[in-house]
Amino acid sequence: MRATIFSFIGLSLFFLSGCGSDDVDAQKTEPSMEELGLEPGAWTKVELPGTVCANGSQYKFFVNPSLVGSKDVLFMFEPGGACWDYDSCAGKTGLGASNTEGITDGHILGWQLVFPFLRRADETNHFRDWNYVYLPYCTGDVHIGNTVRTYVDPLGKDPDLEFHHNGYKNMVAAAEYTATIFKNTSRLVVGGCSAGGAGSIAGHWFVRNALAPERAYLIDDSGPLFPGSVHSKPLYDTIRQAWDLDSVFETVPVAYDSNDMGGVILKLSELLPKDRLAVTYFLRDHTFSSYSYRRFFPELSDEERLVLWKEDSDLLTAAFDKHDNLAYYLPYWRDRADSHCTIVLDYDGTEIQEAGVDLSDFIDNVLDDASPLQSFRESPQSGEDGTP
Repeated sequence: MRATIFSFIGLSLFFLSGCGSDDVDAQKTEPSMEELGLEPGAWTKVELPGTVCANGSQYKFFVNPSLVGSKDVLFMFEPGGACWDYDSCAGKTGLGASNTEGITDGHILGWQLVFPFLRRADETNHFRDWNYVYLPYCTGDVHIGNTVRTYVDPLGKDPDLEFHHNGYKNMVAAAEYTATIFKNTSRLVVGGCSAGGAGSIAGHWFVRNALAPERAYLIDDSGPLFPGSVHSKPLYDTIRQAWDLDSVFETVPVAYDSNDMGGVILKLSELLPKDRLAVTYFLRDHTFSSYSYRRFFPELSDEERLVLWKEDSDLLTAAFDKHDNLAYYLPYWRDRADSHCTIVLDYDGTEIQEAGVDLSDFIDNVLDDASPLQSFRESPQSGEDGTP
């Protein structure tokens, strides 16, 4: 892996107006990946001014250009929990955020093995020939926070914690940089799992706006936002204040309802009617349901939290079914990682046997512009996950 530190490259090349030959000449003058310091098929570290992790250290993300000169871009957000007060951001609750002390230069080397999307040697990978942009996660705010908080120990024992919820600025800077190196993007997929999945919904418009692709898709894995949810509203209200989310979503050119953060996906659907927007997660996801409800309903058992998760899923599927450009893929359970994240390691266990499909089939459909989007929700499977 070449680890080259970049300053921001600047604005895209201006193209001469007029006859087509001018456009051709402009295309010929575009620098190659090598001239930009990027090696096709290899990961390169990028550092940009004004981008930081939670502790104020330099933020780093990674770029891997296509080996075949593709105009398609996969923009991936990393998972890693979330935090919104002293106890969670200091790692004292069991539910916290990852990498808050910064990103190492070799961070990508482990993560490239986690996601099938990033495996160029895998002939079954839908994205093997695409350009990759990978955003690590170190700000505790599902890649969308826009503030600096000083969290105070409620017990008065430990020092105050200054915490940079800088995910929004990091994401926008990375997207604008990406637009300078991968010009004339044909297809753009914005995706991620868990916190990265929620980040992909929250960041989709901003990434899309920067790259201006011909076609755009969202694959949010295990980071759903539930429209109209009463159960998730305490979480949404908490992070809205802690991360100053109003300052972010009010910049999107569509009416933002601060009382229904779960409705962001529906607003995206209205704003971008030609984009194909998909959500996938397990109906027995113990991890994201814990982040959604445990701090706010501490009296509930794990099974009782999953009841809330089901009811929120009912809201999501009912809302999605009213929009042609929204789709969901909800298998019941997988014997791995508490049924959290469908796109990690492999697609084993993502089958919905009653429909004869697995996650790979669903992704095929999402990327197939000629076919209507299809949604799938598996029925409860008796005996799985210890259920009767």
